[in-house]
Amino acid sequence: MRVLAAMSGGVDSAVAAARAVDAGHEVVGVHLALSRMPGTLRTGSRGCCTIEDSLDARRAAEKLGIPFYVWDFSERFADDVVNDFIEEYAAGRTPNPCMRCNERIKFAAVLEKALALGFDAVVTGHYAHIVTDENGNRELHRAGDEAKDQSYVLGVLTSEQLAHAMFPLGTTPSKAQVRAEAAERGLSVAQKPDSHDICFIPDGDTRAWLGERIPPRQGLIVDREGAAVGEHDGATSFTVGQRRGLNLGRPAPDGRPRFVLEVRPKENTVVVGPKEALAIRELAGARFTWAGLDPVASGIASGDARGRVSEFACEVQVRAHADPVPAVAQVVSAASGEHGDVGEHGDAGEHGDAGALELVVRVDEPLMGVAPGQTAVVYVGTRVLGQCTIDRTVSAVPVTA
Repeated sequence: MRVLAAMSGGVDSAVAAARAVDAGHEVVGVHLALSRMPGTLRTGSRGCCTIEDSLDARRAAEKLGIPFYVWDFSERFADDVVNDFIEEYAAGRTPNPCMRCNERIKFAAVLEKALALGFDAVVTGHYAHIVTDENGNRELHRAGDEAKDQSYVLGVLTSEQLAHAMFPLGTTPSKAQVRAEAAERGLSVAQKPDSHDICFIPDGDTRAWLGERIPPRQGLIVDREGAAVGEHDGATSFTVGQRRGLNLGRPAPDGRPRFVLEVRPKENTVVVGPKEALAIRELAGARFTWAGLDPVASGIASGDARGRVSEFACEVQVRAHADPVPAVAQVVSAASGEHGDVGEHGDAGEHGDAGALELVVRVDEPLMGVAPGQTAVVYVGTRVLGQCTIDRTVSAVPVTA
């Protein structure tokens, strides 16, 4: 096959490209330029897709003897990832930019261009595993190295995208083995630190970065009953679960710390309450997709002609490095009201038309600090079944408690 290796400049993508070469594929390396900021440099393990990373990717491609190109996706990245990040925070939600990048850049814009140029697949260094069943259907599964598993951030991939994706590191037992292999191959990135934090906020100060892009407005901090307990300089700088930096003027009656429970940008208010009020028993989202065959086609659940899916057992994961928790999920009519009121977190139907469908997940044990805008990835065993962007949550603790 003729495959395009997305080379970030790190050790994982370099070894993934090397394994694709060893497998006999015709490999071409490409580095994605996602920023036009001149002089952008990496600081230790902060940030990615910088000039330094581009040079490291080029050196790796030269060592492997494969052609190498830099593709400028900075404008698309700014529109689909950076601006989306700002808009979500302005709307009081907590987005995951890595999910958006995989969804809209690496496995959408890049894959589209690769297929147009005659490539058969895109190769990346993600730690996830693709399994093909007896009928040729592809499934996305967790990686062999549980500590490095990245299937969560790939939960947005569709059947068509999985059909043209390759993850050569998927069954590798450990990251240490990947580094050792890179060293044996003479790749200079063998001991390069892993990147972390948001790539377009390399100093890690998300609050300050957002403050420069979303004009702050003073407003009230209120408790669950609506009583004012303090003031803020900008609601969008707060996130669900936050404790520090509230500067409340009035302590809680019981003297216990209070946490951010909800951000309401339309009202310009921040809702706070006790830690236990962060627990949620249900989450739902109208923007959902299936990674491969849907639950009905997979024989996991039954469905109807309207696209609704009966309840099925699963696990749900709400953060990249969180533990999955047992749950039940189903697809229902968003406007049906069959799950009661919205509760205090989120706005039902905000992202869908009347009568639209939503994926609803009810957890066996309450989840803590889940915010609208986060991504919930649904698993059945090791298989990634699908995902949704969370529109609303339902508290496990009544407001009167």
